[in-house]
Amino acid sequence: MTLAKIAIRNLMRRKAKAGFLLLGLVIGVATATAVFSMVEAMTMDINHKLEKYGANILVLPRAESLGLSYGGLSLGGVPFDVEEIREQDLVRIDAIPNAANVAAVGPITLGVVPVAGRRLLLAGVDFAAAGILKPWWHLDGDFPGADGVLLGAEAAGTLDLGTGDSLTVAGRQLRVSGILSPTGSQDDELLFTRLSTAQQILNKPGKVSMVEVAALCTACPVEEMVRQIAEVLPNARVSAIQQVVKGRMETLAQFGRLSYGISAVVLMIGALVVLVTMMGNVRERTEEIGIFRALGFRSSHVLKIVLMEAAAVSAMAGILGYAAGIGATHFAVRLLSGGHPVAVSIRPEMAGAAIALAVILGLCASLYPAVTAARLDPNEALRTL
Repeated sequence: MTLAKIAIRNLMRRKAKAGFLLLGLVIGVATATAVFSMVEAMTMDINHKLEKYGANILVLPRAESLGLSYGGLSLGGVPFDVEEIREQDLVRIDAIPNAANVAAVGPITLGVVPVAGRRLLLAGVDFAAAGILKPWWHLDGDFPGADGVLLGAEAAGTLDLGTGDSLTVAGRQLRVSGILSPTGSQDDELLFTRLSTAQQILNKPGKVSMVEVAALCTACPVEEMVRQIAEVLPNARVSAIQQVVKGRMETLAQFGRLSYGISAVVLMIGALVVLVTMMGNVRERTEEIGIFRALGFRSSHVLKIVLMEAAAVSAMAGILGYAAGIGATHFAVRLLSGGHPVAVSIRPEMAGAAIALAVILGLCASLYPAVTAARLDPNEALRTL
């Protein structure tokens, strides 16, 4: 009879202990697999949202700072004399190497205009791009047409206007098509019109004051996108919004640290279960080991039998643990994502890693009990018979 058959028969005779050992490892491997898979899936989902929604690159004209600012572009209470970027030049962004990573390009034309005896900041925007660049916008009404205007919450309160009212902006009659809900940003103080409307009112045909860019940079650094845009727009100042980039990286780093910490703790508990179970198994089999030694089995044979048992159970635990972990991940991400679909990848390399991890963990935890069994004195072991 081979050592492998002896190990398998020992496991079959002690099904309860083998099952307990299997359960401990399955829980550890399943938890580690679920945590890593869930973190990977949620990280990809969060990374996609962080990169898709909201501008993380600004394109500004090369100009000195003035008193009044918006989104990093400074304006003063005096006439706005900065040389704007030409709108026709923005098509060059579509030709950069990472153009596929550009989710939206939002040109903005800014200027101070007289409204009802006050001087307010008028912003002409591309409302189609604004849906991606400013997902936090919620409005009462609709986006404006060619002769419409969208008021920030504070601007609407200051002017005492509501949806459907009219106002005169620099001599042009505009209808209030909607009012933005409070955002807590400078958007609350602005008047928003279509880009072409603002360019006409401000007498800046084909000119934009700044450009917001939402870059999808899972496969490329934001700095590389900045460099490429700066090359095609040499007369502009291109920069990344550092707080967005840093916040994104910190979020992903926290997910990573959480996964490593939880997995390490659970795997340590699984290893402890294996160690305690195998030690108890060795003590119960003292007489059996003594018989083996009396029949001519060497210490190395006893060591191999114990380790083979651990390896067999560990390999099975790796397979079951990976399957259970992936199943738990599918269930967990649905809860954490609010029900919307999040892709959970099933990768062969992760399955192999789970099985290898289970086997290594089981063998390492069983090494001390196996050495203890191999060192048993056959005479002392047979005295217990």
